[in-house]
Amino acid sequence: MKKEGFHLENYEVLLAELLEQESELQFTSFSNQTAVQIGSAILAKAQNENKLIVVDIRKNGQLLFHAKMDGTGAGHDRWIERKNNVVKHFGHSSYYMHVLYKSWNTNVKDSEYLDPMEYATEGGSFPIIIKNAGSVGTITVSGLEGHMDHEMITTTLTKLLKS
Repeated sequence: MKKEGFHLENYEVLLAELLEQESELQFTSFSNQTAVQIGSAILAKAQNENKLIVVDIRKNGQLLFHAKMDGTGAGHDRWIERKNNVVKHFGHSSYYMHVLYKSWNTNVKDSEYLDPMEYATEGGSFPIIIKNAGSVGTITVSGLEGHMDHEMITTTLTKLLKS
């Protein structure tokens, strides 16, 4: 995945890559223990990389995992809520929606009449998708640049789901 400062001229390639992630990073089941395993793995990755983040995992509206590293605050929780709202509303990762709106040269407020104080189309929230069932929740990271929050999730899921 390319970083945010990359040339966004070729949106179609990046959007296809992000949709492919959503297609590939799916679960056959998702339990409370799965949330703890994923959340803990994301935290360990952040610690190894000396990055300060908040991790939040929700299934069917229920909070299953929430952890804040030292140096994070209430503002990160607000970002979590706003990114989660995007995934719940659109059914795609918040980073996919970020890139999509950039490709359209618009934003969530002008395009969908959604309050940007409630919806943040910024990377960092990824849908929990159960194969043959659909989206049941979100895995969200806040604390880094949006594309880096997104990558914290997707690289961890790739490692856990492919093992």
